[in-house]
Amino acid sequence: MGRRLTQEINAGSMADIAFLLLIFFLVTTTIDSDYGLMTLLPPPEEPDQDKIEFKERDVFVVLVNSNDQLLVENELLEIGDLKEKAKEFIVNEKRLDNLPQWEDINVSFAKQMLANAPADKKKKWEKRLQAAELLGPYTITKQVISLQNDRGTSYGLYIAVRNELTAAYNELRDEMAREKFGMPFEALEEKSKTSQEFKDKVKAIKTVYTQKISEAEPKDVNQGQ
Repeated sequence: MGRRLTQEINAGSMADIAFLLLIFFLVTTTIDSDYGLMTLLPPPEEPDQDKIEFKERDVFVVLVNSNDQLLVENELLEIGDLKEKAKEFIVNEKRLDNLPQWEDINVSFAKQMLANAPADKKKKWEKRLQAAELLGPYTITKQVISLQNDRGTSYGLYIAVRNELTAAYNELRDEMAREKFGMPFEALEEKSKTSQEFKDKVKAIKTVYTQKISEAEPKDVNQGQ
């Protein structure tokens, strides 16, 4: 009796089946994600964008050292006080000489400045004029917030500080939106998605309170230890 031959298994489709199973698991499996601060990079500067020169009084220096201590203008500060301190700096309501330079804007003044402005500054004064026409007289300050952290700073504290600084601008915008237009700034932004009128209002408020937070590369701060 002859030896019985073993029938070969056709494995030609196994690769296709394995590939389909791989796709299935990739689609249905939840992968843990790391969460962090979502920060949009600033848009490229326009050729005619006005160049602003800042003096020392115009810069609000915020440092977070390796001991997770917050130093604002070289003084220790609790993070719970940072937002109000930043708002005070941005507005300079009392016109203090150690806080940012200010400029009072109204329609007449903005028109005069626009008429006499060189080509590279006309866009700035067009924006300020539009803001004055919508908001009435307002004051603008030449301010920037410089945020710097030590290489040893904890990520959690850095994010908390960044959030407080952003909240300072958001609250100032919200206060102006409620005062001038009777609604929260967030509502204005929502309506601006479908309305040019509200888009102009949002633009006007942002002209007054332009968010300027400069984030430097981490380095060894080692202050306040």
